[in-house]
Amino acid sequence: MAARVDSGFWFPALALGVSFLKCLFINAYHSTDFEVHRNWLAITHSLPVSRWYHENTSEWTLDYPPLFAWFEFGLSHVAQHFDRNMLQVENLHYASPSTVLFQRLSVIFTDVVFIYAAKECCRCVQEQKGSQDVLNRPSFVLAVLLLWNFGLLIVDHIHFQYNGFLFGVLLLSVAKHLQSQHLQGALLFAILLNLKHIYLYVAPAYGIYLLRSYCFTQDNKDGSIRWMSFSPLRLLALGSIVVSVCALSFGPFIAMGQLPQVLSRLFPFKRGLCHAYWAPNIWALYSVLDKGLAVLGVRLKLLEEAELPRASMTGGLVQEFQHSVLLSVSPSATLVCTLLSILPAVASIWLRPCGARGFLRCLLLCALGSFMFGWHVHEKAVLIAILPLSILAVESREDARIFLVLTTTGHYSLFPLLFTPAELPIKVSLMLMFTIFSFTALRKLHSGQGPLLRPLEVIYLLGLVVVAIACEVVFPLSPWQQRLPFLPLLATSVYCSVGVCYSFLRLYVRLLQRDDKPKQL
Repeated sequence: MAARVDSGFWFPALALGVSFLKCLFINAYHSTDFEVHRNWLAITHSLPVSRWYHENTSEWTLDYPPLFAWFEFGLSHVAQHFDRNMLQVENLHYASPSTVLFQRLSVIFTDVVFIYAAKECCRCVQEQKGSQDVLNRPSFVLAVLLLWNFGLLIVDHIHFQYNGFLFGVLLLSVAKHLQSQHLQGALLFAILLNLKHIYLYVAPAYGIYLLRSYCFTQDNKDGSIRWMSFSPLRLLALGSIVVSVCALSFGPFIAMGQLPQVLSRLFPFKRGLCHAYWAPNIWALYSVLDKGLAVLGVRLKLLEEAELPRASMTGGLVQEFQHSVLLSVSPSATLVCTLLSILPAVASIWLRPCGARGFLRCLLLCALGSFMFGWHVHEKAVLIAILPLSILAVESREDARIFLVLTTTGHYSLFPLLFTPAELPIKVSLMLMFTIFSFTALRKLHSGQGPLLRPLEVIYLLGLVVVAIACEVVFPLSPWQQRLPFLPLLATSVYCSVGVCYSFLRLYVRLLQRDDKPKQL
């Protein structure tokens, strides 16, 4: 029987329920990111500001923008009431029970920002009139897709990071644009960039959209830009917001003459093309193709094995790498590829803007384009596309199809982050729970129009089950575990790369279809 729930009840219930679930993970496995953030607490609490970006006692040096450093500084003043020893820089890998409790709770409590942002996003979606079934309410489905997102749960509350807080700022910024509160949206995004610079991925979407749809106030009848409608005051207002936030963030370090040092920490190009946990993108496919050609060349006696570079990428190391057969890829080459991949999207919202939802579609393509072609991309960055796509998925059947493919492959690509046996049942259960709900709710929401997925899409997603069984069950029991320890990660990344690439292309097809009518919400 369909549940009938008042909206004033179900959102707090969803938020409290997932918060209690997060508390169950307090004593679960945590990654080296736990030590990273403990070290940053210690640096910002015990050292003067002038030494924050110079301190290198630990290998996990401070490499986030200054606003995040101040965020850690604020947390450290609460942390001292739990265990002062965690705030000593020399206490490397310190993880007392009180330290674990504090850091876990800090992530849970700062998720309040994400919960508020999810609520605002739910206000932006169009409800179906007359339906009392909660699964037919786009706002309810969106709330679950955001609050109970599998990726955020395992990355933040098991693996350990503060992505929920940061994604909350991003989604709140998107919601403000959907509500036509553009200056608030711009302010929030400026703050976000100064918290974590990975969101530069989507900065082109913000810049072009605000210039075209906010600074130019009118269009011609054919939809082209009316140059005489340009508003210098609006541009000045946007510029003032960006400059003020950046001055507040970077100003003290500029005054101390430390800007080059800060930037060297934020953009460490000595790291390799691929992250240690390969992101499922084009460079994973490129590197595997290079390895395959090298093996084939040696077997056909076209290449000398002794002359080939060491296969350091298959060891999961974070370092510079030379390909064996194909051209080696430089940071500048990835930048050019990234810009070319997002150029049609940003050109589209300049030439034929479709309001805030056109901006959101452009944001998704910028996020995925940067994920596909960027330098040293982290596998977790796929969430930058998955979470905003949730908004479109509850409104559009075609976007729901793309969402299901991208979310299932993107989430499964995060499995290698939790590699301990104790967490295997947790990640499998959470993944199944979220995936089953996504398929069920979106199919019901877009019912009456045939199946959501095409047969080949279904076959591909079912292939993930085969990959999961092979990597999580068969491989650990096989003799290959000792000789080829990197093989499961390689298989996961390569298989998921296909789904992410497909989703990227499908989003571009949606952009070119132009079935979104120009509108401003």
